[in-house]
This record gives sequence, C-alpha cells and structure tokens, in this order.
Amino acid sequence: MSTRLSAVVVEALDPAAQAEFWAAALDWSLAEPGLPGGALAIGPGDPDGVRLLFVQTTVPKADKNRLHLDLASGPDQAAEVARLLALGAVRADIGQGAVPWEVLADPEGNELCVLPRPDAEEHLAAICQDAADVAVQGAFWQAATGWQVTDRGAWGIALRHPSGSGPQLVMGPPVASGPGRNRLRFAVSAAGAGDDPAIERARLLAAGATGPAHEPDGSQEQLLLTDPEGNAFQLART
Repeated sequence: MSTRLSAVVVEALDPAAQAEFWAAALDWSLAEPGLPGGALAIGPGDPDGVRLLFVQTTVPKADKNRLHLDLASGPDQAAEVARLLALGAVRADIGQGAVPWEVLADPEGNELCVLPRPDAEEHLAAICQDAADVAVQGAFWQAATGWQVTDRGAWGIALRHPSGSGPQLVMGPPVASGPGRNRLRFAVSAAGAGDDPAIERARLLAAGATGPAHEPDGSQEQLLLTDPEGNAFQLART
C-alpha cells in the first residue's frame, strides 16, 4: 500500500487565467477537462507526472507561500526571465538578497524562482516547501510520496521519483509564517487501483499526519490532512 504525489493544488481567484499562465510557463497542456467547481488541471506529457490543479477561491493572496515552484532557466537565464515576464509574471522581492536565481511571482502573486540550469530539459526543476525540521519532514514526505532522498545538506533535503524523471521535491528553511491551509498545497492519491484510501489515510496518520482538517472548496473527493509541520495537503478519497 502506498500513496503518490499526484498534484500541486493552487487556489486561484481566476483558475482559467492561472492555468493559462502556468501552461505557457511550463509548456504543459490541459490534463483533465470537466473537473467539478470550475477546477482546471494542467500537466506534462507523462500521465503519471505531477500536475497543477487550479481551484476557485475568493481570498486574495496576502502572505508569502510556504510552497513554490522552481523553474529551470535553460541556456539563457535572462531570456527565460523575459519570457515569463511577457507571460504576466512580475519581479518579486522576498528578501532574497544577492542570489544566483531570479525571484518572480505569477499573476496572482505566487512566488516562483528561475534557477540557472543551462542543461535542463524540462521547465519545472523543483517543487519547494518550507521546512523547519528537515529530517522529520523529509521522512514524512518520503513515506507519503514514495520518492527517494537524492541529496541533503545545511540547505535542506531533496527527494525525487524513483524513475529519476520529473522535478525534485526540496524542503528546507526558512519557514514562512502562515495558516495550516496554504494557497498552494500537495495532493496525494492511492498509488494502485487496489489501494484503499481509508487504509492510506491511516498509514499517513501513523507516519505523522494529523486531521482531518476541513474540506477544500468545491470538492467532495478530497480530504484535507496536515503534515508534521501543519501544512495542509489533500488525500483523494476515491
């Protein structure tokens, strides 16, 4: 029995506009039309890859997110930044100082980084979540996703799908203050057709999750739990 990381859920004032921006930014396409509540999903060509799922909210972004995406620059970082700005991103200052990456925000203010990765083949380099206790968070999300630890250091810990494809999952300090329910959050689902979501929920609770918290907007197929540091994430019921 196991769960897999199936999506990053993004609460959006305008899910269609956000999906359009991120599809262009990542060179992804609509992954699952006809979702309830006006939700939209985009994804890579790999059907088992991590998608972005945009769901409706009426609450504007106010604080720095605990979860953000890192994009790879390709051979020309300045050109990639210019491309994203032309799509609707803006430059952002979160106190990063002099760093080799560029910090931007999407049209609704969600932070993203453009990393200097000249040899990258994919736009999405990493999915990053703040973590105060890297060992605890790394162990929990390794259990929740089935991904393997590929690197660790003073900066945090990195996990990746056992296939070696797709983005890294990176966790480390600093930790933004904020509520347990984040504007961006992970969604996990049972990995196999025969896996029972109720059993998987019990397994995640035993691994350090808490919950249930409350229902996400517009969905009866998801249950919100929280990870060991209080970050909400979704578990598919079916």
